[in-house]
Amino acid sequence: MKIISCAAILTAAAMPCTAVYAADNTKKGYGQGTAVDEKNRPLGAVEFNSRYGGLDAFALSGDSSRIIITFDQGYENGYTSKILDILKEKDVQAIFFLTGSYARTEHELVKRMIDEGHIIGNHGMTHASLPTLSEENEKEEIMSLHSYVLDNYGYEMQYFRCPCGEYSERALETAKDCGYRTIFWSSAYVDWKTDAQPLPADGLKKLSDAAHGGEILLLHSVSATNAEILGDLIDSFRAKGYKV
Repeated sequence: MKIISCAAILTAAAMPCTAVYAADNTKKGYGQGTAVDEKNRPLGAVEFNSRYGGLDAFALSGDSSRIIITFDQGYENGYTSKILDILKEKDVQAIFFLTGSYARTEHELVKRMIDEGHIIGNHGMTHASLPTLSEENEKEEIMSLHSYVLDNYGYEMQYFRCPCGEYSERALETAKDCGYRTIFWSSAYVDWKTDAQPLPADGLKKLSDAAHGGEILLLHSVSATNAEILGDLIDSFRAKGYKV
């Protein structure tokens, strides 16, 4: 399976959860912000890496020549097949973060993601905000989906994305102790409102202008706009000199 091409610096072997040390469980909402550095990297993402990299939690990758495209898969809206077609045509490997509901109901699409060399990530069995759970239930939220995907797809996930973008120090430690690296993002836009989609030209310009080395791009496959612009966006990133 082709994994190293987009995420070599994010590798981690999944393992059973071990006990975590007491840590701050204050709930925080992640956002990369609008201020950027001289490399066009959002300062919020740079600060997040600096603060939480020791907990194997990242908002930027360490490869300044590459942009990693990720999708959050909460439910199916009919566009994922087209997105997979475009990724295959452009020879791009993406990371798809699945909820338990998606993993249970969209077997053909998940199998296709795996068969075509994409990375499957863990977005929580019930998409629950981890800081609102007990430590035991945090582990269950992660590892019940881990076990389901392993048992039903023969695939062992390594990357976790906090549901709702909400995290705490304890939640990041829990994910790490479950053998995961937690992946946030350094670029995103409002693409999940299916009844208020951005105009394709506007979406393409916004995402292209935000390009930066080490970027982890968050997209949602429920977006009609994303399905329309994805091929052009990949071309735009490559024209700027980035690997995708």
